[in-house]
Amino acid sequence: MSFTVINPATGREGNRYDATPEAEITAAIEKADAASRDWRRRDFADRARLMKAAARVLRENKDAYGRLMTEEMGKPIQQGIAEAEKCAVACDYFADNAAKFLAPEPAQGGATRSFVTFQPIGVVLAIMPWNFPFWQVFRFAAPALMAGNAGLLKHASNVPGCALAIEDIFRKASFPEDLFKTLLVSSSAIDAIIAHPLVRAVTLTGSGPAGRAVAKKAGEMLKKSVLELGGSDAYLVLEDADIAFAARACAAGRLINSGQSCIAAKRFIVVESVLKAFEEAFVKEMADTKVGDPLLPETDVGPLARVDLRDALHDQVERSIAEGARCLLGGEVPDGPGAFYPPTVLTDLRPGMPAYEEELFGPVASVIPVKDEAEAIAVANNSVFGLGGGIFTRDLARGERIAAEAMEAGSVCVNATVVSDPKLPFGGVKESGYGRELSHYGIKEFVNIKTVVVADGTAKGPRQNTE
Repeated sequence: MSFTVINPATGREGNRYDATPEAEITAAIEKADAASRDWRRRDFADRARLMKAAARVLRENKDAYGRLMTEEMGKPIQQGIAEAEKCAVACDYFADNAAKFLAPEPAQGGATRSFVTFQPIGVVLAIMPWNFPFWQVFRFAAPALMAGNAGLLKHASNVPGCALAIEDIFRKASFPEDLFKTLLVSSSAIDAIIAHPLVRAVTLTGSGPAGRAVAKKAGEMLKKSVLELGGSDAYLVLEDADIAFAARACAAGRLINSGQSCIAAKRFIVVESVLKAFEEAFVKEMADTKVGDPLLPETDVGPLARVDLRDALHDQVERSIAEGARCLLGGEVPDGPGAFYPPTVLTDLRPGMPAYEEELFGPVASVIPVKDEAEAIAVANNSVFGLGGGIFTRDLARGERIAAEAMEAGSVCVNATVVSDPKLPFGGVKESGYGRELSHYGIKEFVNIKTVVVADGTAKGPRQNTE
């Protein structure tokens, strides 16, 4: 079995990579476990030194890594270069803060001394998607390795070069050879890897069906899992919003990574009194973006990652229009090679339409008119997803109240669009998954939160409570 790269901008075949043989998978798990037993004994300063080295490797080679992402999954190259830099920022952040985040914490107990300590759990399997082929991995790997764990990467089959490049980054940074390993395997191999007794936990970023399958197997094996799944992020444009600003921010949020992001702005819920003004401004912003060769630095929107994904997106658009949606911009598959799709705006969406109910993974925006704030909140929450969202309003106290108390999502912004940040916890609710990545919350997902009780040990000590 092998994995062949198809350049999504040209449709041409690229490099071919052999799959990891089954015997090597088992050996990699065993070697990672052995490496983790030594790694966990190293102090945070030693781990941080190597993680800082990984950040340097990323920065020194960010242009090459950006090009690799572009060639494998079509990301506009400037965004790929920025992604490599963001990975370096995450490495530095967890190198600088892991010791503080995982320092023992005193606890109140009946004994002479009680405290909580955070111990690594061992080998963690990461199942990662193609849309942010470096960032998705590093936002797991930087905290997990700094916590003392080992990592196994099962990456998406269309980005094998990225997967191997990430392993090479840790090798170049002088991490223990077997501590982080890429496995080039198909999805059919995942269950057996999760079931291996030396694999202690699994994290996945991906689709709902993939999340259910992984959660089922992890649950069967009684292993910890963290899932970051799909999203259909809602952005409320209220009657007091700065429309020009909201339209510009919403277009940028919708088109990041050519619209292929779980936390991209997707549903734009607009109060009717400003609907026409927002639609006009929003369509202009979407139309003014440059679609084209993702290797050109001026390109804003490149191809989708695969032709089948482009065709599935177009089918969602066509079915929505057939059910009564109006297309204000785009909506046509362009001639020529590659998996390109134009920035598209649909409006007059109603419940039941694909563009109302489903996640649109590409540069298609759904505009949903509502009467007022109360209906906007209800529509935003009437979704199986709950990853991110936002509110545009000039009344900051109003926006903060809605964000903090009313919207059902893991991250909500006021007058901004959601982006992941190493300093802030990231994850969702409902069918957008569970658990958190990044920040001090994320680094504690894959540790043993251990209670230690130290009693006096003499006859004068307290009587033990046997409950």
